[in-house]
This record gives sequence, structure tokens and C-alpha cells, in this order.
Amino acid sequence: MSRRWIQNPNRCSDEYLDGIEDFIEFARRQNPGATRIRCPCRRCNNTLWETIENVGFHLVRNGMIETYSIWNLHGEQLDHASSSNATRMDSVEPIADPNDQVMDIIQDVFPFASTNINNEREDDVPTPIDSAEFEQYEKLLKNANQELYPGCESFSVFTAIVELMHGKIKYRMSNLSFDYFLGVFKRMLPTDNCLPKDHKQAQKVLNGLGLGYEKIHACKNNCMLFYKEHETLDTCLICNESRFKMTSQNRTTKIPQKVMRYLPLKPRLQRLYMSTHTATDMR
Repeated sequence: MSRRWIQNPNRCSDEYLDGIEDFIEFARRQNPGATRIRCPCRRCNNTLWETIENVGFHLVRNGMIETYSIWNLHGEQLDHASSSNATRMDSVEPIADPNDQVMDIIQDVFPFASTNINNEREDDVPTPIDSAEFEQYEKLLKNANQELYPGCESFSVFTAIVELMHGKIKYRMSNLSFDYFLGVFKRMLPTDNCLPKDHKQAQKVLNGLGLGYEKIHACKNNCMLFYKEHETLDTCLICNESRFKMTSQNRTTKIPQKVMRYLPLKPRLQRLYMSTHTATDMR
């Protein structure tokens, strides 16, 4: 069976679409009764499992890994002759340990901190690092090394939070529903577990990674932002609508009627250049 279609850049061509059908049919034959298989699209990279229908959609949208011409991860057998002549699958990586991935993330965020700690040569001059930044690094490192509960080898506190927060975003869970399920999971685990009790506490753990957002108060009717020279105003200059909600007089904190969350671009670009996974592509 010719698999030249994998190299075809036109993912809407008949050749490519027919090739996807051949792959799906092959995967069904090799995995009878299976509802999920590894997705060989360029984004999932054979490390994520998807329904067979979603795999077909991903292959059209993202394209198949160009070097995945021998489908050994989907049941195809390799003999010595074919394996010696097979195209190397450098882009297909084994499933990484989540704990190792988290440590990579922390080292990408604080490369100077990790360098200072691991530096054992006396003649090397350590890179200066802000004390507050180093404190954040130590907190993240502690959560990354702390077991979710005594004896738990699969998850640290940090990896558990990352997995749960990823699911929250992927399936668009509200903070309220996330708090409910987090409370249920916490009661299911041993009593001495370290899982945060709600979204607010989980977010505090992840704040050390940076890439947060700025809250900017906005007019209820979207007329203006209470920002920069207008930051101290209490009413909109255009519609005269109050900036804050009406609350009891005894309340000390004012609640804004509307808040815009601004994602600063500069730190995100810096992170892309700092990360070992994306720095080459950025350059």
C-alpha cells in the first residue's frame, strides 16, 4: 500500500482523504472493538489517545506526522528488512512522565535558578537572581516534589493541579463546578492528601509560573476602560454609569460592574524564547 499521501501538503486532495480512510480502516482492523487509538496527527504526535472519529478529523486539520510511514504504534508488524529501510521516526516521541514534564516547565520558567542550584564548579560565577523570584521557584519545586498523598507515585501536588486545570479549560468547566469536583476528589483521597480544596487555591500554586493577566475595570456598557489616566474615576465619562456595583455601606471592598482581563504580550514572547521546546522555532 502506497503511503505517499502522508507527504501530500494538500490535505483536501482526494489522495490525502483516501489515505486517511485507509489508515482508519487499518486501525479498526488492528484494534477490533477499540473506541480510542493513538492520534498520529502533528499536534497529538502519537502521545494522545482520541476516538477514531476524532483521529480522522485531526488528520485532516493538522496533517499526519510526515515520518510515520510504518504504523507500528497501531498494530503494524516490523520485520528486520522493513525496519532497516524504514524512515526514521524522530518526531514520534515516547509518552513522557508527567512529573518530568512539569520539571521541564519549571526549569523553562526559572532557567537561572536551576542553573545556580545545579552549578557545582567553583570557578563559575552564578547568575544573579531576584530573591522574590527564587522564592517562587522554591515553592514550585516543593509542590513538584511533594507527593499528592503519602505513598502516591503517580502524581505530585503540582502534576495533579496541572492535569485538573487542563481538564477544566479543555471541557470549559465553570469555577463553581470545578470547586465541586475538586472537593469530591479531595474527600475520595486519603485524609492526609495535599490536593487544594478549590480553584482559588489551585490557581495560587500555578501563579508562580507567571503568564498571568491584568484585571482592568470596564464600563458596564463597554464605553471605556478605567485605565491609565482614567484609573481613579468612579463613573464613566460617556454614559455616567457607576464603575462599581451597589453594595451595603458596611462593605469595605468595592465590586466592579465589569472586568476586562488583559494578557500582556511581552512576557509571553519572553517565555517562548526561554523555553527549550520553542526557542529554536522562535529564532
